[in-house]
Amino acid sequence: MTQPASFPQPPDPAARVVLVTGPSGAGRTTAINALEDLGFEAIDNMPLSLIPRLVEGPLRRPLALGLDVRNRDFSTDALLEVVQMLSRRVALETELLYLDARPDVLLRRYSETRRRHPLAPAETPELGIEREIDLLTTIRDRAGILIDTSEMTPHGLRAELARFFARGSTPALAVSVHSFSYKRGLPRGLDMVFDVRFLQNPYWVPELRALTGLSPEVAAHVAADPRFEPFFDRVRDLALMLLPAYTDEGKTHFAIGFGCTGGQHRSVAVTEKLAKALEDAGWQVSTRHREMERRAGPTPARQSGTGT
Repeated sequence: MTQPASFPQPPDPAARVVLVTGPSGAGRTTAINALEDLGFEAIDNMPLSLIPRLVEGPLRRPLALGLDVRNRDFSTDALLEVVQMLSRRVALETELLYLDARPDVLLRRYSETRRRHPLAPAETPELGIEREIDLLTTIRDRAGILIDTSEMTPHGLRAELARFFARGSTPALAVSVHSFSYKRGLPRGLDMVFDVRFLQNPYWVPELRALTGLSPEVAAHVAADPRFEPFFDRVRDLALMLLPAYTDEGKTHFAIGFGCTGGQHRSVAVTEKLAKALEDAGWQVSTRHREMERRAGPTPARQSGTGT
């Protein structure tokens, strides 16, 4: 079985810079505060022109820099130039963290706070959100870590950041496996998506309908489909082939999604089985069950190895 590729640690644990950005209202302030609690020296709204001077000398602690359109010298090109400049420093580990959220969620958050959008101070928040998403598209595509906060509480976001940035954690590739319902669309930020609606549906079995894919009975019913085993084996082997390649390319997070009709049975069962297989292969894995979280709050985080 393919084993995860090794990922060397930086010579100095403090030589780490995380650039935190994303649309206004996606949770940047919460993320900056969470990283500060994790031991980072956190600076919000840092002018881009000052970053080269900030990292000239040795760092006493890892840095977390909050950057968004409110910065007076912010532009897409300027931020990408900073990322390239920092990445060229061999002794410095640089990560671009992008916090995202659906436009309707961003609008709701603005409505709740009654704040003016920085890109539309005299217009409607909808216009500002549209402009900002368009402005940040290239940066989003370049991000090494993308976290969609649309369905997250501040506590959930803090927990997600701790998995990536807790002191002593390694920079190995972190894998998240998601289940979802196609009725509500694809979750944002997925790198690879599979439709499992072809598998036999436990919903039509009365004694299984009220259960979820977390139950052994539902998992066994899904696995009994004669098409399940060859499908799963191919998906697992594909993931185990691709993950070391993405690690070699410097990617720090890879998200795999499974969708079904309701997001309660088939997609959950397949998500759990693949997460277990990847854990057994030594990868650092977390799971997200979007539809179950909407109904009952966040599901307990999967505990896995740290991946080497």
